[in-house]
Amino acid sequence: MSDFHSHLLLRTKTIEIRDVVCTGTCRHKSDEECAFSTHLVFPYRGVYMRHVGREEVVAEANQLVLFNADESYHISHPVEGGDACLSFSIEDALLRELAPKDLVHGNDAARFHNQRLRIDPRAQALVALLRHGLSNNAVEPLEGETLALTLIRRALGETTSHAARGSFSKQKLVDRAKLVLASDLARRWTLADIASEVGVSPVYLTQVFQQVEAVPLYRYQLQLRLARALDLLGACEDLTALALDLGFSSHSHFSSSFKRIYGRSPAEFQRAAHLR
Repeated sequence: MSDFHSHLLLRTKTIEIRDVVCTGTCRHKSDEECAFSTHLVFPYRGVYMRHVGREEVVAEANQLVLFNADESYHISHPVEGGDACLSFSIEDALLRELAPKDLVHGNDAARFHNQRLRIDPRAQALVALLRHGLSNNAVEPLEGETLALTLIRRALGETTSHAARGSFSKQKLVDRAKLVLASDLARRWTLADIASEVGVSPVYLTQVFQQVEAVPLYRYQLQLRLARALDLLGACEDLTALALDLGFSSHSHFSSSFKRIYGRSPAEFQRAAHLR
């Protein structure tokens, strides 16, 4: 497909990492696709939906999307702008060693029970560090492998990841709210705005979102905006302009939020990722 590009960042005997970009020009469901091996996919820009049978998964920067080998699916882009992801392929034996037993099944190829897991901010930061470092040739293969295994262990960890909970209808409601947030990351949404878009009351929306994702709606949105910052810091010369573009009131508001979530300031992250 002309709107789909895959760039190899690292290939060793242990792991393969690709930077995959889709322009998302086609908004309806794609033709049926199938992964030939199990992939762990970390969206870092934009949003798409993955359809597996009756189940639909909203794929964005707060989620790890799990593609099982020989499993048919369709992709759609309900929000303009396309998407970009870091895709990992790893040997089955290592994957079974890294993943909690209740996540993986299958005697031959490792297969996941879940289609998605919510990742924590530390995992988001590792995705960005890996992508920036490998893209700029600032990370040696051994360091890249080590960071990748650390990321996968964290993204699949029992205490550092979260599987969506709640009924099918509640998860669908939450997914609609996620698409609303993803449609304009810089907008200063109110509860009333989002609730109106998805057709429920603000109180019900906050209750259901907390139940399904185990984090408050406002924090989920903050992490989406900051994940976009992680993506853009690679080419950013003006942090104040970036802060305002992402909807923060000032550089200090952006910097303090970033440090609270990721443990370091944007400038410190740029130095850690060999961007400055």
